[in-house]
Amino acid sequence: MTDTAAHGQTLRQLGPTVYLPSAVYSTGVGAVAPVVVLTATSLGASPAAAAVVAGLLGLGQISGSLPAGVLISRVGERRTMLTAAAFAVPALVACMLAPTVPLLGAAVVLLGVCSAAWALARHAYLTEAVRPELRARAMSTLGGVGRIGTFTGPFLGAGAMHFAGLDGAYLVAIAAVGLATVVLIVLPPVPHDRTPPAGAERPRLWAIIRANRRTLRTLGLGVLLVGALRASRQTIVPLWGASLGLEPATIGLIYGVSGGIDMLLFYPAGKLMDRYGRRAAAVPAMALLGLAHVLLPLAGSAAGLTAVALLMGVGNGLSAGLVMTLGADASPAAGRAEFLGAWRLCSDVGQGGGPLLIGAVTAAASLTAAAVAVGGGGLLAAFLLHRWIKPPSSYA
Repeated sequence: MTDTAAHGQTLRQLGPTVYLPSAVYSTGVGAVAPVVVLTATSLGASPAAAAVVAGLLGLGQISGSLPAGVLISRVGERRTMLTAAAFAVPALVACMLAPTVPLLGAAVVLLGVCSAAWALARHAYLTEAVRPELRARAMSTLGGVGRIGTFTGPFLGAGAMHFAGLDGAYLVAIAAVGLATVVLIVLPPVPHDRTPPAGAERPRLWAIIRANRRTLRTLGLGVLLVGALRASRQTIVPLWGASLGLEPATIGLIYGVSGGIDMLLFYPAGKLMDRYGRRAAAVPAMALLGLAHVLLPLAGSAAGLTAVALLMGVGNGLSAGLVMTLGADASPAAGRAEFLGAWRLCSDVGQGGGPLLIGAVTAAASLTAAAVAVGGGGLLAAFLLHRWIKPPSSYA
């Protein structure tokens, strides 16, 4: 690839070939995310069991990260995404037609595995295709279109459910996955900037993990906390609103406004990281998320909760693309896909553990204690990221 193509045209060129399929696929996943719980309860599951079934999507993402990295290394990103889509469609059909809760749970796990493979393939592809000086903007834009998809998906699913019941959301998701696949097949891919030599020996997964264990246990710990902070935000705002006795519609509006602020910041966040280094966005983002959680116990009304949720939205928006950018920066040229699979695993474990931490601390103490504990994790994440993120001169 020429310098002009890699530097001057990459982001525009990636629009239809990379970001469009990702946005469409994310819309499909977003359409069914809030419906899984309702499907489980319609099959007779208790609220607690339905919550567990919904959490299986995250379990599938966690279990799919490492295998997806190996598959990408063997067959390439494009074939991995096509494979993921090929399995996602029957998984969605199974969710829609599942006669029992265990079968629904198995289908949700498979859907999570497919989502992990798709997301990791996009991450690995951008790491190869985009030059380092544009990397953060490319990654934050990928994160941004994903957030737009998961934000708009539930609205499309809700519209379809007016005509087809719960099945409508799954039909929207099936159509979205199919459309993303068609776009992926029809449009030509952007060529990689760096291609491994033909016949080169591929390192084994565990050898890659061992060779990069210092990065994974230092910066990877910070990324784990980033995932936990992001996921806890999605859980604790509705819980706090419910504890205040707010109407579900009011809670949804507060959460939606926070998400809107989040989406507006994805490109500025990437530009900030590209221009001033990753710390310039990472440290303030985690500090703001941590501070917002610490301030949550002071929110005694809808207005107070809105202010805290907006602060969370700013912090989360500043972290758009952060995990993918740091992973791309740290990834080795040999065994890159395997490393990124392990890297994503760190983030996914955090995302799965954040809500569990809130539940455990709330059960043992109170929701206030949970908010403060998570807030402390945010401040720790800011410290660790400041300590371990490399200076801009090392990005390659």
